[in-house]
Amino acid sequence: MRLTRRAWLGWTTAAGLTGCQSLPSGPGELPLRHSGRLAVQVAGDSERSFSAGFELAGDPASGRLALLSPLGTQHGLAAWSPGSVRLVTGDGIRRYATLDALSADLLGEPVPIAALFDWLGGRPWPAAAAHPLPDGAAGFAQMGWQVALQRIADGLVVLSRTDPAPIVTVRIKLDAR
Repeated sequence: MRLTRRAWLGWTTAAGLTGCQSLPSGPGELPLRHSGRLAVQVAGDSERSFSAGFELAGDPASGRLALLSPLGTQHGLAAWSPGSVRLVTGDGIRRYATLDALSADLLGEPVPIAALFDWLGGRPWPAAAAHPLPDGAAGFAQMGWQVALQRIADGLVVLSRTDPAPIVTVRIKLDAR
């Protein structure tokens, strides 16, 4: 399932009518690493473009990514640990082979969720080679993505991928800490 506008609206309605999963709390709680808003734009395909609040907890090995409505209602909870990647929505639980497969289904394009922990901290992910952006721009290129950090002091990180097509831009505005 790609998260089209229609699916997003359906997901919103289902979550509102059936209740929603909440981030677990208690002794085994994963630390919240990043939260804020994200907007995914797929060039030439407004049906696959959307925005949502998010909470990213844990680390690349074991973590959670919750997508939230503007009012803070949780639409879905992606959770992963060694050997398990799943998405919980009002429609049930879906399982995936990898985090990239989950992000492709959830966000419409594969976004390297494991790398987000480092990227949102303003640094390359240590598991892959990285290169500086051209012309001395603040940021780096890694795994086919350009991570623009010109406004990271304001909590804004912009990710863009031009190859393979389509062009995908992810704008992330982090909450102040």
